[in-house]
Amino acid sequence: MRQPLIVGLGRSGAGLHLRALRTALDRSPGLWRGPVVAVDPRPGERAPVPDGVTVVPSAARARELLPPDRAVVHVCTPPAARLAVLAELCAAGYRDLIVEKPAAADAGELAAVAELRARHGLRLAVVAHWPASALADRLRGLIGSGELGRLLRIDVTQHKPRFTRSLRADDGHPTAFDVELPHSLGLVLSLAGPAEATGARLTDLRIGSAVRPGLGSALLELRHANGVRTRILSDLTAPVRERRAALVFEHGTAVGHFAPSDADDHVQLDVAGRREVFHDDALASFLHRTYTRFATLPAEDPSWAADFALHADAVRLLDEAKRRCADATTAGPPEEAPRVPTR
Repeated sequence: MRQPLIVGLGRSGAGLHLRALRTALDRSPGLWRGPVVAVDPRPGERAPVPDGVTVVPSAARARELLPPDRAVVHVCTPPAARLAVLAELCAAGYRDLIVEKPAAADAGELAAVAELRARHGLRLAVVAHWPASALADRLRGLIGSGELGRLLRIDVTQHKPRFTRSLRADDGHPTAFDVELPHSLGLVLSLAGPAEATGARLTDLRIGSAVRPGLGSALLELRHANGVRTRILSDLTAPVRERRAALVFEHGTAVGHFAPSDADDHVQLDVAGRREVFHDDALASFLHRTYTRFATLPAEDPSWAADFALHADAVRLLDEAKRRCADATTAGPPEEAPRVPTR
């Protein structure tokens, strides 16, 4: 039985991973054992330390409490700090890692992460709860069945107001491409296969005299190898939250509504006007599946490499999108994608 080590007790580590770990344990009492150990050099600075968590300041100190052969490490630091954290964990001997998306901040850091993975024989799983969700399984089933004909297009809307965090100097997310798009990009690659970027746009966050370059909204357009077109739009200045993927087929449309936050774990699927609501705690399911893989699959199993390759492709596409936008004018949000009728 493995024991969790959470690196970073911010929103992701304390607010999402810890909750999902406890939900997964309720479903399968033998999945992991406690107590949860956490690495955070400034515990409690932004939020109280959760009950039942033992906090240490470094990976080296964590090793004294939790040896690497017992640990599953959850790397919940922002993308900009991730490479240094992974190097520190490898130096301390940890080899089983669950890493928040994206796997790296850019293509250069991705190469360094890939080198660490190969040199240390890491079993590295990148958080991918959208592709692992029951809703994504249903969408894949529709594509595979041919019930609505051939898939033609995917339109993803991924909006949320994110002013307070984006205005912080230590936010750790360089652009809007690093906040929400890693969720949806992994999803569309798992649904429609490999792709190339055909368009990208990035805007600034502006509130009064405050400006945060590149943290307003992001647009990414893709052409998949099978001819499917994808458009992903994420606005971090939107007045409401929305996480929606519309799949346009030859003979109809399917719209999946992912849970807009961790406040609820229900999703909705509308297929040709027939709407269904069902429970889908995707992160808990992803962690359950990943802990089971750590217990059963050796590092040499090809599924580890296949998963990493998908996330490496996502980092490559995001990096290309940022480069495309480097010299672009960022004056106002991109045009909203046409809304696909669901009735």
